[in-house]
Amino acid sequence: MRVLYELAHRAAPTATELGRDLGLDPGYLSRILRRFETRKLLVREPSKADARRSLLRLTARGRRAFTPLDARARDQVAALLGPLAPATQQRVVDAMGAIENALGTASAPAFTLRAHRPGDMGWVVHRHGALYWDEWRYNGEFEALVARITADFLDNFDEMRERCWIAERTGANIGSVFLVAKSKTVAKLRLLLVEPSARGLGVGRRLVAECVEFARAAGYKKITLWTQSELTAARSIYKGAGFTLVDEHTHDAFGRRGLVAETWDLDLAR
Repeated sequence: MRVLYELAHRAAPTATELGRDLGLDPGYLSRILRRFETRKLLVREPSKADARRSLLRLTARGRRAFTPLDARARDQVAALLGPLAPATQQRVVDAMGAIENALGTASAPAFTLRAHRPGDMGWVVHRHGALYWDEWRYNGEFEALVARITADFLDNFDEMRERCWIAERTGANIGSVFLVAKSKTVAKLRLLLVEPSARGLGVGRRLVAECVEFARAAGYKKITLWTQSELTAARSIYKGAGFTLVDEHTHDAFGRRGLVAETWDLDLAR
C-alpha cells in the first residue's frame, strides 16, 4: 500500500528513489513492482535524460486500484479527528508538523500532494481572489469565475477522468491545480496556484506534471489551458512541461484593459 501510495503521489520516480526514500530492501521492492506490472497496475518507461533509468508510472488500472484504498485511509483519519473541535484539529496538525521538522531528515519532501476534500474549494476561491488582487489587481469578476469553476467541478466530478490536487506543507495548503474533461479526448488544466511563501520549491512544476501523467493514464489525447501573457511564472512552467502557445488575443476582463489571453496545448500523442 505504501509503495502504491508513493507511485500515485510522485511524478514518475525510479525504483532506486523509492527504495531509498522508503528504506526498502531492493530485492523486496523489485518483487512488489513486478507484481504490480503483472497485474497491469504499473508501467516502466525509459528516462529521456538517461536511457539506463526506468521511470515508474501507474496505469489507469493502477489509479483505480489506489482510489478506494486512499479513500479508506482518509476515512480512518477523519474518524480520529472528526470528534475534535476545529481548533483542536489544527493543534494536532501543527504538533505533527513540529515533530516532522524537529526530526527532519534530508529525504523528507518539502511538500506533499493530495486529492481535494470538503473545504478545499472555499480555500481555492479565497486564495485566487486575494492573490490575484494583490499581485495583478484582478477584481471580483475573476473571483466569481474561480467560484463557478470550482462549483462546476464538484457538481460534475468524474473521479476516473478528473482530478484536483492540493499541495501541502506542514499541514498548510500551498498550491492547487485542476484537470477537468473538456471532451472525450481533450482535458483542460485549470486554476494553477502557488502561495508566495512556497514559490521556488518546484510546487508548480510538480502540480502540472501530475496533471500530465494523470491525463495520459486516463486516455486523453490533448491537454489545453487558458492563461494571461503577464503571468510569466506560470507560462514558464507550461512551456517547460511541453505545452505550446497556439492562440492569443487582446481582451478586457477582471477590471483590467488590454489583457492578452493565451491558449496553450500539449499533444499527449507525441
